[in-house]
Amino acid sequence: MKSVRLAVSIGCPCGIGPEVSAEAAADAASAHRVLLVGAWDAVERAARVKKIARARFVQVASASEAWELAPGKVGVWDPLGDTFRPGRAGHPTPADGAAQLAWVDAACDLASRGDADAMVTGPVSKEIIALSGGPAASLFLGHTEHLQRRLRASEVVMAFWCEKFTTALVTTHIPLSKVPRAITESAVASAMYWLARFLLALRTGRRAPRIAVCSLNPHAGEGGLLGQEESRAIAPGIARARDLLGGARVTLEGPLGAETAFRKANLGGYDGVLAMYHDQATIPMKLVGFGESVNVSLALPIIRTSVDHGTAYDIAGTGKSDARGMKEAIALAARMAQVTPAERPGAPPTRSAPGKSRTR
Repeated sequence: MKSVRLAVSIGCPCGIGPEVSAEAAADAASAHRVLLVGAWDAVERAARVKKIARARFVQVASASEAWELAPGKVGVWDPLGDTFRPGRAGHPTPADGAAQLAWVDAACDLASRGDADAMVTGPVSKEIIALSGGPAASLFLGHTEHLQRRLRASEVVMAFWCEKFTTALVTTHIPLSKVPRAITESAVASAMYWLARFLLALRTGRRAPRIAVCSLNPHAGEGGLLGQEESRAIAPGIARARDLLGGARVTLEGPLGAETAFRKANLGGYDGVLAMYHDQATIPMKLVGFGESVNVSLALPIIRTSVDHGTAYDIAGTGKSDARGMKEAIALAARMAQVTPAERPGAPPTRSAPGKSRTR
């Protein structure tokens, strides 16, 4: 595997983001060039808490300086310069909210300009970002939607990867009451298309991936007795996805009851599962791989991965944080960066466009 350049936004400086980012970056720095985007004080504090030699980290004035560091060294760059000092561990302020969003934006810009091969994001607090003020902060519902707006991407698909299987979502951060209306043929087809491309890109040379498509209603709607979404949108979406994928070696099955789809995926029967809404995907994924699964944003023009956990303010600064998720996120970003650009799940489709962006 060739060395790649990874820009890692450290998340909220008062949470465990700096700790898991520093530990995972130090672990990856012998194989890849890693830049932590965040406050030097937060990284230095994290290194002390996690008992990582301070000499492993080098404060740099730009990303390009980080890429020139010796193997094993990790660059630390704060686009805010000396204007910001992080708050106490576990006690974020609005200023910490503004900083974590600025670091996400800076890492995103590095990747979009080609100054980094991928971005990896640490855990942020939506509440603290919202309290920080500003138009982007007030609209922030999560990395997925924010990056779509910043990159002006026509669509984005949230997915979660672990060694056992990958799940993607048709809808993400919307009220449950709005989910049925958001389940449309084009939304289902688009999410399935990008999930299939992601699996195909990662499984080069292996058997054709199999994807299960969940129903929205219990028991796949029971022929319409328990709901019409399966016949109205999900089944047509599957057919449309097959057309979009053309002759790609991938098997799509469904709609299936979610409990059946995830149970069989957990046993190795499926490589991917398409879920209809947020908790339908995240509950089984966190039962199977919490702390090790990776959040992936598909259909963006950049590679973006993330941990699957939050800021954990209750244990920040105690040294109890577990960096396995960040290590996996960095490893997956590096793996995706090895894929030929035309095969990446963010590259333009070769057939007709999957569909318009969904409300997120």
